[in-house]
Order: sequence, then C-alpha cells, then structure tokens
Amino acid sequence: MKVLNIVGARPNFMKIAPIHRAFSRYADIQSKIVHTGQHHDYEMSGVFFEQLDLPKPDYFLGVSNGSHAQQTACMMLEFEKILMLESPDLVLVVGDVNSTLACALVAAKEHIPIAHVEAGLRSGDKQMPEEINRTLTDAIADQLFVTEQAAIFNLMKENIGLHKMHFVGNVMIDSLVYCCSKMRDKCIAKDPYILLTLHRPANVDNPAVLREIVKMIENLSELGPVIFPIHPRTLKNFAQNGLTPQLEHIANLELLKPQGYLEFLELTKNALLVVTDSGGIQEETTFLQVPCITLRQNTERPVTVEVGTNHLLPDWNATSVLMLAKHLMEGNSKKGRIPDFWDGNAAERIVTILREKYINSYVCAGKRQLFDL
Repeated sequence: MKVLNIVGARPNFMKIAPIHRAFSRYADIQSKIVHTGQHHDYEMSGVFFEQLDLPKPDYFLGVSNGSHAQQTACMMLEFEKILMLESPDLVLVVGDVNSTLACALVAAKEHIPIAHVEAGLRSGDKQMPEEINRTLTDAIADQLFVTEQAAIFNLMKENIGLHKMHFVGNVMIDSLVYCCSKMRDKCIAKDPYILLTLHRPANVDNPAVLREIVKMIENLSELGPVIFPIHPRTLKNFAQNGLTPQLEHIANLELLKPQGYLEFLELTKNALLVVTDSGGIQEETTFLQVPCITLRQNTERPVTVEVGTNHLLPDWNATSVLMLAKHLMEGNSKKGRIPDFWDGNAAERIVTILREKYINSYVCAGKRQLFDL
C-alpha cells in the first residue's frame, strides 16, 4: 500500500511524525510525505522536521502566500500533479489547516481513499477557517480517526456512519511522549513564569483586541515573568498598529522568536500557567498537567476542559484574565486527568486499522476468489 501523508503547517508535523514512523515499521506499506509549504521557513517548519526525526519530504509544493481561496486552489493544482504521478492507494490528512482540505478534495475527485486524523472536532464557530476545513474534510473522508468521545457525537450529528469512525487517541501526545526523552531540562527561564501564545485572527487581527492584549500582558507581568514566543503574524500586527514599543517597555516580558518543538515543550512543561488561543496547546497542557487559560469563545477540544487542566475564557478582557490567572496561581487550579487513549500509541492503532482495511482484507478477498476458482 502506498500512502501519501500531507503536511503543511506546524501542528501537522507533530501529527504526521508518529504515523510515518508507524507506517515505516511495515514492509507492505510505502509511506511518502508531501509538504504543501503552508509553513515553510526554518522556525516554522524545518526545525520541526529535525526534532521530530521526520525525513525530508518526498515532495514540496511551495504554496505559502495568498488568501485562503488562493492558497487552497494552488495547493489543489500542485497536489493533483503529485497524485497523477504517484497513484497512491491512500491519502492521509491531519488536523484542519488549508492543506488538509485542499489535498482531501483532490483525492476525493480522483476516488482515492482518504484517512482524516483528528476528525470530528467542532467549535461551532464557522468564522474560524479551521472549522470549515475540518467539517468538509470529514464529509468526504473514508476513515475518520478521533481523539475524544465528543468527536464521535459531532460526526453522528452530521449523519456520518459509525463504520467510518475509530476512537484511537491523540497522535499529538504520541509526539510529546516520543520527544520527552530528548528534552534536556535547559529551560531558558530560571524563575517561575507564565507562558503566552497568541495567533488566532479573532485576537491578533483586531487593533482594539491587540491593545487589550498589551494591557493583559502588563497585568500578567505583575504576577511574575511572562514569556511570549511570538508568531510572525502576531508580531507583524503589533508593529503595524504601533504597539511594539509598548510591548518592549514591559519590564517583566520576554519576547522570543518562534520556538522549536523541543524548546516549546520545555517552556510548557515548566510553566506555572499557560495563556493561549491555540488548539494543540490545550492538549499538551492537559497531558503535562499544567494549568491553561484559553482566550477563545469556544473550543473544539472540550475534553481538555471537562477532564483536563484547560479553562476556557470567552469574552475575555485584561481584567478577567488577571483575575483567573491569579486564582489559578494561588493553588486553585483543578486537578485534571489524562483523557482516554492519550498514551503515546495512537499512531500504531491508526496504522493497524488501515492495514486491516486496505491490506489484510484485500489479501483475504483475493485468497477467497482463488479458492472459489
């Protein structure tokens, strides 16, 4: 079986790495990696391949710029060429970025089976491009691998058959477990600190919200040092709105360039508190048992709130973030638990199911046909 694994943005690399390793353990599977180029520079892409032990992609499409429509269309055109050249038996996509939907659409049009890893996650917010990407990908995928029970209920509400769904756990945690042994405990911060990440358009594309973010950081810095690995998009928006000088004058704030996976895991593991609008960080903090505040109206990962260490803070402002952060840092954070199947073995479960669906069943069918003859 030949499989094309699609990656495009940073979260994809953490999800594909354990799956590619699991595929590579079987002689009857040829696993290839297609990088669309959605995140293409070293900080956003290359360092992740090194740290996750991912081989150089078999194909690099080089599509990074443009609107959502332009990006998706260009990816489709370029991926179609690869599909015609390779004639794969399966296309595997992960997560909810533009690369996920673009490549799934091309595969569906060519009647090539699609596996979607991290299926069924829903925020209910169609203002988020990720919500459109994951909903449409699930509608056309043949095998849906889910990370939590809520995802199954979401897919059932969309009239997707149970026979397509597989509750396998979380491949993000596979990468976290795999990389834990590589961490050197050389965290850059010596004192207890708050870790901050922000990149969602709802937060960083709005000048009024950006100004509130500056106030929030000023407030948080009164509780202790704040470490802020800043996304290029966020950095650019601060600069365009003339807010960079205010940030640089916050004494207890340390601005960092985007971190490698290992470096960021160390920062997360050693933080007193994480404040974020990321999806994956909600999962990582839950596994690492670190209190997390998520600055969003909703989350597509409710298990991190229901059983994990995540606190969702909709309609937030600088004051409400300070109040909740202070409450958590005074020892009032909830004692979360690690969700079911978040054990580092999700990728092996995925590959076992795919081999059964597309290799073993095919071989058995062929043997039955020969017997009948």
